[in-house]
Amino acid sequence: MITDVVIAGGGPNGLMLACELSLAGIRPVVLERLPEPDEEPKANGLLGQVVKMLDHRGLHERLSGSPVPPRPNSTYFMFGAMGLDLSLLEDSPIYALPVPQRRIVQVLQERAIELGVEIRRGHEVVGLSQDDDAVTIDVASPGGAYPLRARYLVGADGAHSTTRKLSGIGFPGITYDRMTVRSAHATVPADWVDPATGALNVPGYGPVMPFMPHRTERGGFSYAPMPGHPPLVSTTEWDQPTTDAPMSLEELRASIRRVLGADVPLGPPDGQGPHALRRLSGGNTRIAERFADGRVFLIGDAAHVYAATGGGPGLNLGLQDAVNLGWKLAAEIRGSAPPGLLNSYETERRSAAQRMVLNARAQAALIAPGSDVTGLREVFTELLRDPSTVQRLAELTAGADVRYDMGGGEAHPLAGRFVPDMELHTPTGPVRLAELTRTARPLLLDLTEGASLAEALALRDDQVEIVAARSQAPAPTALLLRPDCYVAWASASPRPDPTEIETLRAALRRWFGVAEPAHT
Repeated sequence: MITDVVIAGGGPNGLMLACELSLAGIRPVVLERLPEPDEEPKANGLLGQVVKMLDHRGLHERLSGSPVPPRPNSTYFMFGAMGLDLSLLEDSPIYALPVPQRRIVQVLQERAIELGVEIRRGHEVVGLSQDDDAVTIDVASPGGAYPLRARYLVGADGAHSTTRKLSGIGFPGITYDRMTVRSAHATVPADWVDPATGALNVPGYGPVMPFMPHRTERGGFSYAPMPGHPPLVSTTEWDQPTTDAPMSLEELRASIRRVLGADVPLGPPDGQGPHALRRLSGGNTRIAERFADGRVFLIGDAAHVYAATGGGPGLNLGLQDAVNLGWKLAAEIRGSAPPGLLNSYETERRSAAQRMVLNARAQAALIAPGSDVTGLREVFTELLRDPSTVQRLAELTAGADVRYDMGGGEAHPLAGRFVPDMELHTPTGPVRLAELTRTARPLLLDLTEGASLAEALALRDDQVEIVAARSQAPAPTALLLRPDCYVAWASASPRPDPTEIETLRAALRRWFGVAEPAHT
């Protein structure tokens, strides 16, 4: 028996891909090495485009615990430990969802099981080979080793990916060995916290705003009071000797003293753990030589890793890898994929990964110690008074500057971009556009007046989901969305002319293999 897809790795990225495949009618098998979900504190939230993407799958409410849709941060954020005044922008791209990684895994696992995904914990890929028809996977498990044959294997097994190594895919990049990051959940004096702003007022130094990395010429400091958890206190230093001894609060206190030139009395964390107490030396920024090798694909940290810049860049990017690959792989398995569709996964997601490399390197340069970097930061501070500069850096940070080549000239500004949410009026009542995309199907949104686009194209709703609606706010008059919610085609004409209809036909052929005309 051949399984359609095996996913190596049951972390957030592997589970997200499993959900996407299941929505498309493909039931994957997930192999996870760990017998139980990892409780070690890791990412503390999600930032930017990925937050909107989760809303389009109905997962934002589950993760946030609130029915309120995601709202952008319109006040203040950071780039390279320098303030971005988001109030200068008409439309902020910075969305934040503060939720620990273990909760993300829990929600995605629950959703995957709801969709019928089989998750095998304690099962690990230890060998693989492939031929023209399938991948043969050697699996180690508590019950003994066994082979598994699948049409495709996806490595979502992290930065040290066994899948990548067994496939012989190189992982070039840069290792940074000068930097040491120390982090711990700890208590701080309650009277040091400003009740109005949440800032930590450090005597002898001054206020440190929450969640905002703070840079001095000797290193970096951050204070993150996550809801429902003790604050996470962190420092970053360069060229400091390290030890093999276990990390301690006293070691973190000494690091704070060096970075800020002031003492911060840290106490043990309150409440039930797990609590962070760790020291990380060095870091890597790497992108795999290729994201696919025959029938093997890589997503998330298996395909790209980044030295820490804040905002959980690896997790943000990896979840979007999963959504990009899921519908394309499903179409290939169903036999409905047009030529080149599966190859577009690497083309599109490599460009997104390279943007994140640019982001990581720029921020690393701006937070480095030294008076020359201080001079560079002073120049940047002047540039950050310009709204256009703030917009560009905010979009880079959020991943909102990624634009895919849709092959149709991108005449409309939205073409190739992640679709904005819209309030719509349909025959069945009001609805947000994000609510229409939760089935992960291609969607033709028809806001035109008069004749139906679906009738003009002779489309059937088993080929593309078709929704006719009205929008009170200014909006395109028609949109064709891919399942990953990127705009494949858009029109602003009240009634698209024959030329636009032809470009729409071309988009339907290119992305969904829709033949024309589709006779019933």
